[in-house]
Order: sequence, then C-alpha cells, then structure tokens
Amino acid sequence: MYRFTWKDDNVRKVSIVMAVYNERESIEKVLEKIQKVDVGLEKEIVIVDGRSTDGTREILKNIRDDRIKVIFEDEKRGKGAALRTGFKSATGDIILIQDADLEIDPFEYPGLLEPILKNESDIVYGSRFSRGRGRTSAVTYFGNRLMTIAANILFNVRLTDIETCYKVFKAECLGGLEFSCNGFDFDAELTAAFLRNKRKILEIPISYNPRNKKDGKKLHWTAGLSSMRALIRGRFR
Repeated sequence: MYRFTWKDDNVRKVSIVMAVYNERESIEKVLEKIQKVDVGLEKEIVIVDGRSTDGTREILKNIRDDRIKVIFEDEKRGKGAALRTGFKSATGDIILIQDADLEIDPFEYPGLLEPILKNESDIVYGSRFSRGRGRTSAVTYFGNRLMTIAANILFNVRLTDIETCYKVFKAECLGGLEFSCNGFDFDAELTAAFLRNKRKILEIPISYNPRNKKDGKKLHWTAGLSSMRALIRGRFR
C-alpha cells in the first residue's frame, strides 16, 4: 500500500508522469510534442521505465535535460506501480498522466488544464468517447463502456471514459489515498479512489488515434477483469 500526503509549496508547475515499457519507436516523438506545448506553467516530465528491453532504456539514458526526470526500475512491475513511483517523484501542484505512445496528443494539454486553473474542477479526464466510438475497435470500445457503466452505477456518476490515459488533477487530490494495483487496473483504482472521496471528475473531449497489437498496444482483455475488481473493491472499501 502507498499513502500520499500533500504539502502546498505554492509552486505553479505541472508534472507530466509517464510509465514507459518498450516504446522505442514513439518515446522521442512523444517527448518532442510535450516540449512544444505551451501551457502557461512550468513543466516537469517524470518518466518511469519498467525495465524496457527493446532499446527504450538506452534512449532514456541519453537524455540530457534538467526538465526531465528518468527513473529506471529494476524489474517490470506494471503501469500502476510505475505511475505511483512517478507520483512520488513529482514536484508539480498539478499532475498529468501521459502514455508513451502516440494514441493521444499532448497538444490537448491546454484544454485539459484550463478547468483546473480556473478552479472549475480539481480533476479533469480527457474522454475519448464522449463524442462516439471513432476509430476504436468494437471490442475495445464496448469493454471500456462496460467498465465505465459499472463505475457510473457504483458511484452514481455520469462518466464516459474511466480508462482514459489523460487524467489531470491537483496533486493534493492524492492526499491520504492508498493504492495496491500494479497493472492497467490502476486506472480503475484511481478513479474509484477519487469518486469514493466525493471528488468531481470533469470530462473534456479529446482526439484519439488508437493503435493495435502490431503497433505495440499492450492492453489485454484480462485487464478488464482486474479493473472491475478494483472498481468494486474501491466502492465498498
């Protein structure tokens, strides 16, 4: 279990946290896009590499930029474990979760951050499906819909995409939360923790360019089962 505490040091910075595993073909392109986005805040990039074996690790070792922190794990533990490590190293007062692929575009940042900066919400999710299925495969879409409907019923909310990568929130929202999920089920666990604490989640539509297994997509159908367990456990904890 991990418990987070928050100390307000008045730093107006956004920490972009990335869990990375075997993303040699996309990692440099993603970092380039992030660096080009002007969000009106200081940016910090926290990368946690889960023991990549395809050359990603070597690319990250060659980074020479004070704005980028790279943490190398000794073993592959999963997305959730890597994100938790990244959260602990983040120093921004806003945290933004970014995937290391090119399915979603960092140029969405300003729209995602705006409601938080205007104090309209402490948490913003970038919804891939608020405007429909788009180019997402039927299996992936309906699996996500099932998970989101379950969250809506369990917590009496109306969300459209709880599995989105783009979760943006004030770092103080992590205060007192405990997590145990190490894999992709962490998305569901984090959402359940926010909702259990009566946090409002505001959704903003985002563009989505899904990739397939051939392109490197790692999500497996079994993640749906563990995610459902995380939702139920989070509701009745």
